[in-house]
Amino acid sequence: MKNNKIYLILIAVMLIWGFNVSFIKIIVGSFMPVTMTSFRIFTAGVTVLIILAFIKRLRKPTLQEIKFIIFGGLLNVVGHHYFLSTGLTKTTAANGGLILGLGPMLTAILSIIFLNKKLTLIRLSGFVLGLIGVSFTVLAGGKGIGSINFGDLDIFLSIFSQASSFIIVSKAAKVMDPRLLTGYMLLFGSFILFGISLITEPNGLMSMTNGSPSVWASFFGSAVLATAFGHMIYNSVIGKAGAAEASIFMNLSTFFALLGSALFLGENILPSHFIGLLLIVAGVLFGSGAFEEMRLRQKRRQSRSTSI
Repeated sequence: MKNNKIYLILIAVMLIWGFNVSFIKIIVGSFMPVTMTSFRIFTAGVTVLIILAFIKRLRKPTLQEIKFIIFGGLLNVVGHHYFLSTGLTKTTAANGGLILGLGPMLTAILSIIFLNKKLTLIRLSGFVLGLIGVSFTVLAGGKGIGSINFGDLDIFLSIFSQASSFIIVSKAAKVMDPRLLTGYMLLFGSFILFGISLITEPNGLMSMTNGSPSVWASFFGSAVLATAFGHMIYNSVIGKAGAAEASIFMNLSTFFALLGSALFLGENILPSHFIGLLLIVAGVLFGSGAFEEMRLRQKRRQSRSTSI
């Protein structure tokens, strides 16, 4: 797969994930968050496995693959989605999307520690620019540091869990189809989340009868598009591009989350958000390796012209 195609795919996934923050914000307003999340993830897992069965890629996992499924499921599904759903009940969709933008920097740090990943100065500057862009938007667009609450802390734990899971997915991709890993992780994680919901939300199942048609539309849109297709595609790209390189695009989901919060929830987008976006886009260009690739192509053209 050519890099340009990978970049376009990642941008599309980030658009869906950014809007998904608003969808989840809508859903948790009607359903108990953990119970709803377990059903949403279960729906996504079944969707992925049906797709894999249709294309004849569904099979039983090996013992080694089961270890990846368990650890990846606990981080990527249980940790990430549990804290995301509970966090969004205590903070705004805009704040949630902005904090999720810390994912690339966390993934880069973990890649250096656990994958012996070496980052060039240009790519490192991209991660720093992205982090500055996210931080600038949070501080300038919100109420500053004082506006941070326990909901924001939950969102941070959510993105830290997901960043950690990307390291596992990157290693698992060497021996297992990432799409198959995604389906099993979602299914495994949904059962764990449902067990947690029975303890923490005794009335959770009853709350699932309260949704309006628009809420259920948000539920299935989130489950099928954002979680099933989004995670299946993103985890596949990790196997090709690498955890750190793919994660830099998550900064774009920050702006898309802001855009979604304005379109679907009526939350405000300020001029400072667009300044943050410019820094984020610059961070994506540098951190993903796209800038280095453009420079390499330019050098090749120059060498060809001089040789002629």
